[in-house]
Amino acid sequence: MRATHVPETGVITVREWPKPQATEPGTFVVRMTAASVCGSDLHAALHGTLHPKGPERAGYPGHEGVGVVVESNSEKFPEGTTVLCVPPGEFGGAFAEYMMLDDDHAVALPSDVDSNDLTQMRRYMMAQQLGTCIYAFDLYWPTEVPARTAGTCVIMGAGSAGLFFLQDALRRGFDQVIISDKEPARLEIARKLGARTVLIPDEDLGAVVSELTGNNGADLVIEAVGSDELRTQAVDIVANRGIVGWFGLYESFEPTLVPIFEVFRKCVRLQGSVAAQSEPGLKSFHEAVRRIHDGEVEVDYCLGPTHTLDQVAEVLRIAERGGDGQVKFTIVP
Repeated sequence: MRATHVPETGVITVREWPKPQATEPGTFVVRMTAASVCGSDLHAALHGTLHPKGPERAGYPGHEGVGVVVESNSEKFPEGTTVLCVPPGEFGGAFAEYMMLDDDHAVALPSDVDSNDLTQMRRYMMAQQLGTCIYAFDLYWPTEVPARTAGTCVIMGAGSAGLFFLQDALRRGFDQVIISDKEPARLEIARKLGARTVLIPDEDLGAVVSELTGNNGADLVIEAVGSDELRTQAVDIVANRGIVGWFGLYESFEPTLVPIFEVFRKCVRLQGSVAAQSEPGLKSFHEAVRRIHDGEVEVDYCLGPTHTLDQVAEVLRIAERGGDGQVKFTIVP
């Protein structure tokens, strides 16, 4: 089968690999219908966080995809099942014609999903990213007694994750959501979804937050880009006793500075989120599929042009420079 190969940082090729076979109990092979590019793919393939076994993995670093089970050694996912692929992020495998999964890393799509309808399948593919966001938001904004005041939520980055966080913040009752980005097209989507938008660098995010919160800062700040600079700024604009959620992955394996004095002075809670794919029962991903099925979340702005496996390297570079107005990129094997 054909799949991507990342032999070293910055090199993304496509080559022939052995087709996986479902020999172990609870495993199955998925014929991939589509995969999508995640911001963490950029860090892994281009920015120096390549997994040590990445060069050995077919389809790496892709980990968001949908497809149909074509060979199965699983009672839970028999042949013909249409699935959302939820592999551990560090393993990848989605940028390929076929992908091996097991019972703990897939979600069956609703029975009314037409596997031959690419547009419909691409909509459900967004449940992978949405699921990670639901999982993260539960960590960032847990149920507390007494309940926190859901006043202002700031989201740094209006990519697919940031826009999903925006919709979830409104769903959870935040009075106002402020979202920043460098891409006007993405901010226009955010505005239509209900956010106060901040175009960087034309506007100063800190000044906007200060003005809209009466100098109090935001109750919750979510960094959804993966920038050390923005993670530092998040501490600056969060309110006293506020919460900062770090969602965008680290830029490298090297240590980075954290404004410790400000964290202590303001009694800030710092919360990371990773490994949603290891959540017992994949609860957040099932919820993501349900919200898409029931029309409770908007995803169609993610359905831009499609690309082939041979274009993965090019697409990653486009995504790296901001997406050229696109929110999400689809790879069709």
